[in-house]
Amino acid sequence: MLGLMQDRPLLISQIIDFAADYYGDVEIVSRTIEGPIHRYTYRDANRRARQLAEALQGLGIKLGDRVGTVAWNGYRHFELYFAVSGIGAVLHTLNPRLAPDHVAYIANHAEDQVIFVDLNLLPVVENVIGQLKTVRHVVVMTDRAHMPAQSKIANLLCYEELIADKPGTLEWPLFDERTASSLCYTSGTTGNPKGVLYSHRSTLLHSIMMTSGAVLGLNPDNTVLPVVPMFHANAWGLVYGCPMSGCKLVFPGHQLDGASVYELLDKEDVDLSAGVPTVWLGLLNYCDQNGKKLTRMKRTLIGGSAVPRAMIARFWNDHQVEVAQGWGMTEMSPVGTLTRFNRGERSLPDDARFDIIAKQGRPVFGVEMKIVDDEGTTLPNDGKASGNLMVRGPWIVSGYMKSEGTGAFTKDGWFHTGDVSKLEPDGSMVITDRSKDVIKSGGEWISTIDLENAAMGHPAVAEAAVIGVHHPKWDERPLLIVQLKSGVDAGKQEILDFVKDKVAKWWLPDDVAFVDAIPHGATGKVLKTELRRTFKDYTLPTA
Repeated sequence: MLGLMQDRPLLISQIIDFAADYYGDVEIVSRTIEGPIHRYTYRDANRRARQLAEALQGLGIKLGDRVGTVAWNGYRHFELYFAVSGIGAVLHTLNPRLAPDHVAYIANHAEDQVIFVDLNLLPVVENVIGQLKTVRHVVVMTDRAHMPAQSKIANLLCYEELIADKPGTLEWPLFDERTASSLCYTSGTTGNPKGVLYSHRSTLLHSIMMTSGAVLGLNPDNTVLPVVPMFHANAWGLVYGCPMSGCKLVFPGHQLDGASVYELLDKEDVDLSAGVPTVWLGLLNYCDQNGKKLTRMKRTLIGGSAVPRAMIARFWNDHQVEVAQGWGMTEMSPVGTLTRFNRGERSLPDDARFDIIAKQGRPVFGVEMKIVDDEGTTLPNDGKASGNLMVRGPWIVSGYMKSEGTGAFTKDGWFHTGDVSKLEPDGSMVITDRSKDVIKSGGEWISTIDLENAAMGHPAVAEAAVIGVHHPKWDERPLLIVQLKSGVDAGKQEILDFVKDKVAKWWLPDDVAFVDAIPHGATGKVLKTELRRTFKDYTLPTA
């Protein structure tokens, strides 16, 4: 027997309508490419999103067509999120930090019809325009006064002119909630990037989860600054969850240095922000060097890569900012776990609380996970066994666009994440490594993440990375690669002595190499592939 409930589709357009109707005067603040700070409201955004939707229809965009964006976090990009998906087209956010060949490959694979581009990112599109097979229009996201005088792209369209004469009276269409809504590509660290195609249903369910009390607990009293890019898994869902909850939104634009982020956090009374560890490292260093305190911010969500315990302690001890570590993937919309405190845990001593936050967290409602060995046998959740992490749930990918990468999925609906993890009896998940990064020494696994976190606790270390280097006896041994803080010095033995009582003795790195900078990829993750190339002929002193 079925329930007697109305069967209304879950659609992204409902979010911006709800925000305009019930939080219409709440501000959206953006640092713009043109220079000034832009301010308007959810009511304004809804009207302009409808104008943009009408303009897209005028360009021939219809249900299922892909519309690309090459843009930072700002109000025009926000409008595209609702205008494109609202008419049943697919919003495809391209990462401007990718190599040109990857940008061209992704736009062609997605079959983008139109590309919207921020003014200072126009060269990214100009560099590949000759390779783009399906793009009919390129729209620069600015007004006529700031349009480029010349370009390699013929017939550039101006965003503000495109929507200016549109009435903004469009009624959002209704369609199946399983309709594709947006498209993000994996970073392509191995092989070509793969397309993850979200639906309206998956997006709404993920957004409701994000706003819930056990996750972020968003409400109209919050002011949220998503430093995480809107081209990085839809800014972790904050562009949907914030209007759904009536939060004031603050967009940082293209200026993500410590000084610029601090200015917005301070002047706009931001109490919650989200970003990757590299951005927060820059902010914390800026505060240290300039005697600044984060007096407004109360919480930060950090994800994208493992959060060093030292960073958690710096946020709390220096600024009384509580860190929540999140874990997920583009394939998971992206949030799968979050460090949250169960009853009584928040009042634990600092060290005990930091230990909880240093894990990847407990699954959010809707996400199932398990670990398996290489033969597929399920391993116990005892905090000791380490295995391949598998996940499933209503906002987790069931296949890649155009049926690529099918080996990542099991017949009974589980997705191979590529992470090696432990699951603890209380539900906490601990990533021990990426399957491609784990070091196998003498047949035993060594966690590079644990070693990196231990090294990051040294006061002279700005950032650390660990890779496996060939060893004639043990097959592989760990090499610790260190970037020191500016103006600070530390020797190899000093760092090894600092680490030695924090990890198993046989995990201790066989050597330390110092570099001027540790390389990062397009989403802020450490490029271990590049480090492996750099150190491929490295000879360990123990070899």
